[in-house]
Parts: sequence; structure tokens; C-alpha cells
Amino acid sequence: MVSKFTSGCYKVIITIFVLMAQLYISQTRKDSIKEKSIKAVNIYKKNFKEILPAQKLSGEQLERLNSQSVADALRYFSGVQIKDYGGIGGMKTINIRSLGSQHVGVFYDGIQLGNAQNGLVDLGRFSLDDIEEISLYNGQKSEIFQPAKDFGSSGSIYLQPKTPSFKGNQKTNFVIRLKNSSIDLFNPSFRLEQKISDRVSASFSSEFMQSDGVYKYRYSRKYPDGAIAYDTIFKRVDSDIKAKRFETSVNGTLNNGNWNVRGYGYLSNRGIPGAIVNNRFDARGQRMVDENYFVQANFRKKIFPKFETQFKAKFAYDYTKYVDTVSSIKIQNQYIQKELYLSSSNLYSITPNWDVSASVDFQYNTLDADLRQFSYPTRYTSLVAFATTYQWNRFKFLGSVLGTFVHEKVELNTKAPDKTEWTPAAFLSYQPFDSKDFTVRGFYKRIFRMPTFNDLYYTLIGSSSLRPEFTEQYDLGFTYQKFYDNNNFFKGFYVKVDGYFNQVKDKIIASPNGSMFRWTMQNLDYVEILGADVNIQAELQVGKVKIKPLLSYTYQSARDFSDREESFFGDQIPYTPWHSGTFTLMADYKDWAFNYSFIYVGERYDINQNNIAVNHIQPWYTHDLSIQKKFNWKSHQFKASFEVNNVLNQYYEVVLSYPMPGRFFKLILSYTL
Repeated sequence: MVSKFTSGCYKVIITIFVLMAQLYISQTRKDSIKEKSIKAVNIYKKNFKEILPAQKLSGEQLERLNSQSVADALRYFSGVQIKDYGGIGGMKTINIRSLGSQHVGVFYDGIQLGNAQNGLVDLGRFSLDDIEEISLYNGQKSEIFQPAKDFGSSGSIYLQPKTPSFKGNQKTNFVIRLKNSSIDLFNPSFRLEQKISDRVSASFSSEFMQSDGVYKYRYSRKYPDGAIAYDTIFKRVDSDIKAKRFETSVNGTLNNGNWNVRGYGYLSNRGIPGAIVNNRFDARGQRMVDENYFVQANFRKKIFPKFETQFKAKFAYDYTKYVDTVSSIKIQNQYIQKELYLSSSNLYSITPNWDVSASVDFQYNTLDADLRQFSYPTRYTSLVAFATTYQWNRFKFLGSVLGTFVHEKVELNTKAPDKTEWTPAAFLSYQPFDSKDFTVRGFYKRIFRMPTFNDLYYTLIGSSSLRPEFTEQYDLGFTYQKFYDNNNFFKGFYVKVDGYFNQVKDKIIASPNGSMFRWTMQNLDYVEILGADVNIQAELQVGKVKIKPLLSYTYQSARDFSDREESFFGDQIPYTPWHSGTFTLMADYKDWAFNYSFIYVGERYDINQNNIAVNHIQPWYTHDLSIQKKFNWKSHQFKASFEVNNVLNQYYEVVLSYPMPGRFFKLILSYTL
């Protein structure tokens, strides 16, 4: 049954639609008299879809950051917390504005990456070599021509793979890279692009990564009275990895449209970094073998001048084998996930300034395991989304309503009840001045998250009666940008500031229980999150040197208000720092490039909920440096990069008892044919 609150939201949205229609009719009558007004509307049409700007990293920015994977690059965005469980083999997950990793939708080439088992996407397995751009959106993308899935997350990350492009008469592009580091890393990769015809191109890339994962770390612990329990240097020996990735795509263009087909595979055999507790400094034994495959396709075409449609499809197969020979209970479990996804999206332009869309998605998930008394769940998920965008002079509006319908079947035990939820969202932006340099904006979004298969059916800890999560997001902010064509020193700057308030009901907290593979679920009845994000970018020119400083800062107060009788009532939730930020400085001189980055994460508390001294985690920070040089030989290009990560050899833990590497070096060589 739809709540009174949700019903009220629908009435408000419908009322807004009616008012917009009336405004449009009134505006059309005025425009037929005043031709000048039409010209003004066409000028603003250029930025019609952009209501909430995204945080983006693309092109050479990605290459120059001291980042091994997508997870490392995302650390430079504001409002983001990365959980890194140590070393190359450790899992890396993302949390946006303290809403939880399962509320983050990760989209690869426009289709969401799924994990029905635990809802987590390990961003460590996605290399930056094939990524053209990474975008982060709070709420959702400022676009209505998209699958219903894209409306279903509290925050979204879009990973856009590189699309083949050719210069002049060139028909083949070939790039080969080799990465090596002081943590015994051997990481060769290549990418081949081929122009098949004027309208069809293909690409194939592959990567191999191997490392023993051995690095030094400092283990320091104190007793509650302040006395030192441990303070010594050890070596991490259970973070080895051997992984292979391959990816291929075929891309084509049509009259008023395009299409592409992509295949992806990732295979790894890794040691799972264990928690350093109870004098377990050099143990081995926990391992995980992964095989992840998917094939996906996209077709997009404008059928009529005012009507455009797109279809997306995907099949994914994921195999996981977990082995634990260290614990007192020896474990060797295997899991197989299968996913089928189909989507149809349609866009109709009522006027040049008013669009409406309708999207329908279907997703089928299964999970098999060799556990005793396992439920063998199957989930059928249908999603329906209706959305509209409207622009009236300097005012832009986007409204959407998402319907989520979930039905499950199990072979054993009790299944979760069916779910039907309707969730609305509204986004606004306004440019108060003619110059368009300054924009104020805001949004409201309510979203629903279904518990994962592990939450519901895991043999030891799952509960089919687990309550789902609901979040409500409120955001208000502004952007200001200014560019100077005639200034020899100061070329321009960009400022983005957001304040936000989030409410989470029945928040599910997941944390590893002795290993990275077995998790414990905790349910917090009510959490409030008050925060602010600041992003500042600038571009300077000093002689022949181009300088680009980037600054991001996040403040978050995420407090648990579940039960007044509990001692932790009003305390900060685990692993959410009050203050965090990054500073990056990029400089270019001829064929040389220099990069400095600083990352800071402030004090926070561990998974034990009470904010007391024994649960306190110290702030951590790192300094990273890199330098690059390009060499041209005939028509080919060489590039050499040397990186120093964690320059000051700071010993730190992102997650308690999972120490991170100290100072290490990396050399990257690339050759472009």
C-alpha cells in the first residue's frame, strides 16, 4: 500500500506537471508575438539536460593520478568514502554520503554492474587502462532518457570505457603498457582498436596482473588505560593476486542512432587479507577464486523527429570459490550467480523545452551454493519509470517516479515477501543572472533498496524477514564558473558547493566477520546524515607551464538515532569521518607532466557503535607524486611515468585491523602505434 507521504508526493508532482503545461501554453502565446524570446530559449537549450553537475575525471587526468584501479581514482571525489581492506588483493567498495555501498549504482558502459548476493561491487577489479571517464552523480543522472535502473540508486557512478577513434586515414590503434612496482607487481596490458568500415569499429584489450602482495606495515594498539599493547613492524603476506582481464567491443553508428556489443571477463586467484588481530601477523590460508563474465548490448535510434528509443540487454555469470583453512572450522564454499537484464527506454519531445520518458526494465537473478540447507533463491525484479524535464527561461525541472516490483522463489526455507514500492524524485535548477555563470539547484529523492540474498538467505546470518532500507535525500547547492580569455595568468575557475540532509530508515550495516568473505549484518532503525561537499578547480598559466589545482572537501555528521535507551544514541555511525578532503596539483610543461596529490581522512570510529576512546580510529593522510615524459619517434609515441605513493611512508588503516602499504614506487611504460 502506498503511504500517505508518497501519495502526497505524487499529488505535488502531478500539480507541478499541470502548472508547467499552463506555463508552456502561456509562454507559447507570448513567443508567437516576441521572436526574441524564442532565440533566448534556444541559447539555454544547449545546457538543457544538465541540472545537477557531476564530478568527473577523464582522459589524461585519470592517467596522471596515482591510481591502480577505479576505486583509487574515486578517492578524489567529495562525499565519497572508500573501504579498502588492504593490499592489491583486498576488496575495495564505495560509499556515497554515508548511505551505504548497496545504495551506490555502478554502471559500466551504461548498464549497471550487479551483485545480488551481497550488493557490493568490487571496484578493485576494474582497471583504468580502458576507462575514458568516471562520473559521480548524487541522487541520479540529470537525464530522463535512460533505463529505469538508473533512477533506482541514491548515488551513481558511471564508468565509460574508451570508444575507438581514428585520426585521418588511420585504421588501427595499438597501445601496450607495462607497470611494475616495489610491491613485486608485474602488470602488462594492451589495447587494440580496428576500424572495420566508416560506421563500424571494434576493440580488444587484455591485462594480466600478478603480485605477491608482500608489504611492510606497522601494528600499533593501546590498552584502554593508554598503555601500549603492541607497536611493531610486520609484513603482510596474505594479499597475493594473479588476475586476468579481457574485454572486447563492437561499435556502430546508424542514421540518427548507434549500437554496440561488449564482452567482459575477469578471472582472479587471490589471497584474502585477514584482519590483524589476536597476534595473527603472518597467517595464510584464506583464498578466493573469481570468474566474472558478462555480455551486454545497446541499441539507440531516433525513430521520428520527436521520438527516440533505446534497448539494452545483458547476461552475467559470476563464479566464486572461497577457501578458509585457517579457521577452526575448515570452509570451502562455491557460489554461482546468474543475471539476465532487459530494458526499453523511450523519449518524446513535446516541445523543444519539454521532454517526457517512459522506461521498463526486467531483471532475473539466481544464486546457487554448495551450503547445507541453502535456500537457492531466485528473484524477479520489474521496474517502471516515468520522468519529465521542462525548461522555462532560466528555470529547469526534472521529475521522476520509479515503481519497483520484486517477487522471489526459494527451494528451501521461507522466502521474503513480495515488494511493491513507488518512489519519487524532483530536481530543480535556476540561473538568476544573464551570464549563466552562477546556478542554484536542489533536489529531493526517496528511494528503496531491497535486501540482498546474503541479507535474506545466508545460512548462518540471513533473515527472510529483514526490513528493507528507505532513504530520503535533500540537497541544496550552487555552482559558479568563470573563464578569462584575455588573462595571461588566470584562465578560469569552477566552484561547486552542496549542503545535504539524508534520512535512512532501517539502515543495514555490513562488516566482515573475521574475514572479507563472511559478513555480519546490523540493522539501525534510523540514521540522520548532515553534510557539505565543496569542489574547487582552477586553471593557471605561468609562462609555458599550465597549472591545474583541484580541491575537494567533505563534512559529514552521520548519527544513529535508533533507540534512546542505547548508550550509542546520537553517536557517529561506524567509519564515517567528520572531515575528509583531497588536494591535487597538475602541471604541464612541453612533453613533461607533474602531479602531486594529498588525501586526508579524519578521525572516526570502528564497527563497535559506541563513540568511546577504545573504538577511536586516528586520522590518516598520504602524499603521492608522479612525473611523466612523452617521447615521439617517427609517428609513434612512448610515455614513461614514475610514481611515488605514500611519500612520507605513513602507516595507516582505512578499515581497522587491515593495514595499508607504506611507501612504494611504480614505473609505467606505454607505447602507442
